[in-house]
Amino acid sequence: MSETGLNNGAPFNQNQNAGDPRPENGEGQQPPAPPHGSWAAPAAPPPGGAPGGAAGGGTMPGGGAEGPPPFPPDPAAGAPAPPPGPQRESFWKRHKVPLVAAVTALATSLVVGPAAAVGTVALLGGEQNQPQSSLSGNQASNVSSGDVSEVAESVRPSVVSIEVGEGAGSGVVISSDGRILTNNHVVAQSDGDAVKVQFNDGDTAKAKVLGKDPVSDLAVLEAQGKKDLAPAVFGDSDKVEVGADVVAIGSPLGLSGTVTSGVVSAKDRPVNTGVVEGDQGQDRPDSPFDLPGGGEDSPQARTSTVINAIQTDTPINPGNSGGPLVNMNGEVVGLNTAIAGTGGGASSESGSIGLGFAIPINQAKPIAEQLVDTGTATYAAVEATIAPNRDGAGARVVEVNGGGAADEAGLESDDVITSVDGDEVDGPDALIAAIRSHQPGDTITVGYQRGGDQEETEVTLSAQSADSIGG
Repeated sequence: MSETGLNNGAPFNQNQNAGDPRPENGEGQQPPAPPHGSWAAPAAPPPGGAPGGAAGGGTMPGGGAEGPPPFPPDPAAGAPAPPPGPQRESFWKRHKVPLVAAVTALATSLVVGPAAAVGTVALLGGEQNQPQSSLSGNQASNVSSGDVSEVAESVRPSVVSIEVGEGAGSGVVISSDGRILTNNHVVAQSDGDAVKVQFNDGDTAKAKVLGKDPVSDLAVLEAQGKKDLAPAVFGDSDKVEVGADVVAIGSPLGLSGTVTSGVVSAKDRPVNTGVVEGDQGQDRPDSPFDLPGGGEDSPQARTSTVINAIQTDTPINPGNSGGPLVNMNGEVVGLNTAIAGTGGGASSESGSIGLGFAIPINQAKPIAEQLVDTGTATYAAVEATIAPNRDGAGARVVEVNGGGAADEAGLESDDVITSVDGDEVDGPDALIAAIRSHQPGDTITVGYQRGGDQEETEVTLSAQSADSIGG
């Protein structure tokens, strides 16, 4: 088995030649997918098409691309429950529900015009001698809970529209001197193309990419010649409660400054927005999510983008990618990234059906800090190749990298990982999401089955990056 570069940028590796023969398909079962790389999603889509895409019915909320999820292993909200059975299949395998990334293509029937001026109230008042940053830990804990109009008025000055070539998305101002946080898939095709940022007052500026990371689907831009901007205030996504009111702000279909509202539908939802190769967010036909620019000619992927997402029924559409999900204190708690839709095929352009997914800001912040400092990012990894468990829930260990975190913890081939810190692991995506919600150096408790016995072990997570994926 070739493992070169497979364990970089993800807790586990994807090995499409793991060597285990696929069992005969039983009634009601999907064919087992090849081992996941770097926590990649199952390679074989359910009959009828890929299970979903990055933020919307079969496409990333952006350029009409189909499918990035969100993201199983078991996103079941908003769909009829399947009949009970001896083995639960994920929602995405039971239904033909593609997902879309929240990016929009400018080549659609809607024409993106000049950004409309929106709110003018800054989050941070007064002149500052030093640039202010959302990454410094400032929080609006003293801000009273407001209504949607108050939240919109305070946050829209910190939200921008981003144009890259024929695609567009949204972003969040994180420093007064022009740094902006967005999704990697919004700017993944920016090489050689100018990035243009449009602010809430209609002003525009060229921007450069300070750093981007396809595995976390995050990127940081720097608008040129800007100062005295209003950085967004980051909240604590760990404190977000299911049922809490939230607001999404962005540029769906090029309509800058659009405000929508809803509630948090679920937390810790494993969402697979697609597979990546190196530093390019490329989607694959068998990915639950499609990213703009992907297709049949995309390079073979070795890892995937999996997030432990906040799920919301707040209307999110193509173009919302990279925009903020905000609590009623005006604090950013997530970065809108993907939507689920009912359409199928690369030609469908799904809109919101009440299944939106956001990267929790507590997961995005440390990655953003690294991108600002070094232009690249590292994340937690276990250094093992995994695959779906053919006999039920869990993630099967195909191979353990010698001297890696899994090896040091005593995990072996054919172990089936069933839990992380006491939380059930339904499959590879759930395992990847759980690992990536931690930081390198964290110690987690992994539950696993070996030879019919249930065991536990402590795993100290290692650090890996996407730099050598495919190397």
